[in-house]
Amino acid sequence: MPSHLSADRPAAEPPGRGSVDALISQTRRLKGDVDAVRRDAHGDGSDPQERWQRALYDLALHQLTDLDAHLGQLRDGPPPVPQAPQTRAAAPAASRHGSLLSRVGSAEWNLLTDEASWSGELYHILGRDPAAPPLTLDELPAVVMDEDRTKLTTMVTDCLIDAKPIDGEFRIVRPDGEVRTVHMMGEPVLDADGSTASMWAVLRDVSELRRSQRVVSETRDSLQHHQHRAQTEHRVAVELQEAVLPPWRGSLRLPHKGPETLDLAARHLPSTTSDLIGGDWYDALELPDGQTLLSVGDLTGHGVAVTSGMATLLGAVRGMAMAGTAPGQLMTWLNQLLDATVQPALGSAVCCRYRPETRTLTWAQAGHPAPLLFRGGTGRMLHAPGGVLLGATSVASYEQAEETLEPGDLLLLHTDGLVPGHTVTQTVNRLLDLAPRFGGARTAQDCARTVVEEFGAAERNDDACVLVARVL
Repeated sequence: MPSHLSADRPAAEPPGRGSVDALISQTRRLKGDVDAVRRDAHGDGSDPQERWQRALYDLALHQLTDLDAHLGQLRDGPPPVPQAPQTRAAAPAASRHGSLLSRVGSAEWNLLTDEASWSGELYHILGRDPAAPPLTLDELPAVVMDEDRTKLTTMVTDCLIDAKPIDGEFRIVRPDGEVRTVHMMGEPVLDADGSTASMWAVLRDVSELRRSQRVVSETRDSLQHHQHRAQTEHRVAVELQEAVLPPWRGSLRLPHKGPETLDLAARHLPSTTSDLIGGDWYDALELPDGQTLLSVGDLTGHGVAVTSGMATLLGAVRGMAMAGTAPGQLMTWLNQLLDATVQPALGSAVCCRYRPETRTLTWAQAGHPAPLLFRGGTGRMLHAPGGVLLGATSVASYEQAEETLEPGDLLLLHTDGLVPGHTVTQTVNRLLDLAPRFGGARTAQDCARTVVEEFGAAERNDDACVLVARVL
């Protein structure tokens, strides 16, 4: 507030009490609204974006609390300077019970008499005994942190010599050792001949405000780091998935050697609600003995670690199948492999070997939906042999079953995320309803396209795969 020594400058007319009361009411209503939104923003603090939003709410509340207190001081006028002596321990206690956000102190340093005058609030801000004399301008740097003393000295010098207004911050160390951040605004007061007669200043404790701003900045940086890491992981997961899954996108006919006996097509349907990559896979592989390997599977979870785990499982399936391992034994060893990994995980899979000479399908499953067989315009689910989820138990055995296929038969393998929000039974029933359309299709590619047309536009939270094999 201006000194009496600046009477040569006309003072601004103070606002009316009613207008300030209206501003206080508006501020408090807005503060209540912000606090209500902040409390409704539930979260466990694990999401960086939630932490950043929470920090912004807290910062807004601090600023509004600050504004509310300042308007109250404007309405009520400056507090009286306490005259009764207090002990040094009383000032920190008052600081603990009152909000330092609302503390604004004022000071005036008379250069002609070398006298200083402080308001009572300034004693509280600096943690000094109100009975002690106020610090002079020469003594003031003693309470400022070493790193900030040059900044304060420069501001005061520029004000006294060049008549520049003061507007800056510095940190002070209170007698109890607590460090606070103080924002100082002031200007010189000139006498009749234009010389600097005194300097007045308003000092505000902005420690909590700056702390909230630091929290916002830190959580914003954390959020940006999290987003960058998520984008990087997503890119790596996509590249890994594309490198592992079969490269063919159109129809494939196997075996390459000898008469072609299977017309194959597959689709990978990514999640529509998340950028996270899951552990779904499909595969078709010609084996050395002329048989064809068909497999689909799903490793639980998302991200690079899951995609890497899927690549490991799929590599193991291919390696064991190439070595001639039967589907049941292959599932047993695959379960042992998953059980021995450092990162525990669960997975499901179907593994089939098709012998073209006899049109025999030998298959096993591990907690996975059984293949669907379409013949003559109708469809059914194959009777599943026994088998638990991969990784569910270290000791598990897997049965296998055989099915004789006929020319024109259509075999469909899929993962359980194909129809979001549906149980396995509901998904199977919807797929079986496509039997008439499959019956009129000419190729496996047409059938795969039908599945995508039926289910591809659905909002799914997880990846899904479908593999179609048509017997020639």
